[in-house]
Amino acid sequence: MSLRPTRRRIPRLLALLGLAALPLLAACETAPGTGRSIFTGGMSAADETELGTREHRKIVPQFGGAYADTAVTGYIASIGDLLARTSETPNTKFTFTVLDTPIVNAFALPGGYVYITRGLLALADNEAEVAGVLAHEIGHVTARHSAERYGQTVTANVIGLGLGLLLGRGPATDLYGAVAGVALRSYSREQEYESDLLGVRYMARAGYDPGAMASFLSRLRAHSRFESELRGEPGKADRFDIMQTHPRTADRIARAIREAGAKTVADPITARDRYLDKIDGLLYGDNPSQGLVRGRRFLHPGLRFAFEVPQGFRLFNGAKRVTARGPEGATIAFERAKRAARGPMTAYLTQVWAEGVRLREVESLTINGMAAATGFARGRKGGRGRSGAVDLRLVAIRTDPQTIYHMIFETPVRLTAALARDLRETTYSFRRLSAAEAARLKPRRLRIHRTGAGETAAAIAAAMPFEDHRLRRFLVLNGLARDQSFPAGQRVKTVTE
Repeated sequence: MSLRPTRRRIPRLLALLGLAALPLLAACETAPGTGRSIFTGGMSAADETELGTREHRKIVPQFGGAYADTAVTGYIASIGDLLARTSETPNTKFTFTVLDTPIVNAFALPGGYVYITRGLLALADNEAEVAGVLAHEIGHVTARHSAERYGQTVTANVIGLGLGLLLGRGPATDLYGAVAGVALRSYSREQEYESDLLGVRYMARAGYDPGAMASFLSRLRAHSRFESELRGEPGKADRFDIMQTHPRTADRIARAIREAGAKTVADPITARDRYLDKIDGLLYGDNPSQGLVRGRRFLHPGLRFAFEVPQGFRLFNGAKRVTARGPEGATIAFERAKRAARGPMTAYLTQVWAEGVRLREVESLTINGMAAATGFARGRKGGRGRSGAVDLRLVAIRTDPQTIYHMIFETPVRLTAALARDLRETTYSFRRLSAAEAARLKPRRLRIHRTGAGETAAAIAAAMPFEDHRLRRFLVLNGLARDQSFPAGQRVKTVTE
């Protein structure tokens, strides 16, 4: 069937597109930060504030809530407020939130909502580096990049309407819906560069050294490489922190510093000692309210349970599930069920959780006094041939009438038999924690240590409460090279429990 529009349809199409273009032409505004004319799709500054306020209430719980230490959060807000007052919109109300998560990230919502994580605060070395992160996010707001992305979405939808008419389909095509989604998920390279330019400008006006943007980027790169290696994905370093949504390079930051037109700061603020004083005692790693990873064990003092994964697996605590990565792609996933149906656990497994899945070897279990059920299925994970075949072992455990937990064991078929015993031991390691055990679990905290004469990085790292990679963790945390020495009396970050 021909997909060419008929002659009769073309004038109708042009008329409709012409009508659609009228409001679009009126929806161009000047971004205060850049002075550049942008297409906003009709999203006003008031609309941005309303959107930011609505999304703020959703975002904060997704990242573990707001960090509860008012001394830290007030300090970060004071830095942000200073920078915001140097912007082109000094009267705009900004809200700066420290998110209670170990993830290294920062981002902004329209309407002046700026977020930075305590994981990023732990990695930064001084106040100027944090100021560089906040200034960059303020730049996204003053440049109205969110409104510009919204305008791109509107444009994509209008084009989708035109093609829909040409091809005889409805206006909301899957293709252009996907284009709109991409526009909303990430900033363009040009927008990131604009935010760096603006961030440099705001830092210089506030008295900070803009070069701190580049020094923090160097720390971030080392942290990203280490995290990706821990996860067994060394080629995907930028997936695990702020670089996923803010792709930047040292060259681009250097170019922004040259082109920003900011005056050279004669005696720039670094404020390392002040910053280290403020973050001394910062919660490090998992918050106990979200559960704690301790080597191969996962322990949740609030929900009062624990389990242990086999040798060769590494645990990662996420917002919604705990994951353990093992050899050759073997994984263990743990999560809480969205709802806990009554009745036998085998019925729950087959009729609720895995409804529609052809499970074999379904049987009831009792795990440390708790009712449970398990089942087996074979599937395929990417590609063709034997390399894509995986075995799935599902385990559901009821801890009380309202709570069921899921364990999902995924193994390449060729490894299933070899790992069977270890994974079975993981299943039966799931147990309740006593009140006394839960009370003894304490979070890790960042501490500032002043080095003594002849004290080495290896000696300091050896006292950190990690099961592996102690020296590498210490070096990354402090932005040090492996062979780098430091004089007596230097202040460094370490971790205690």
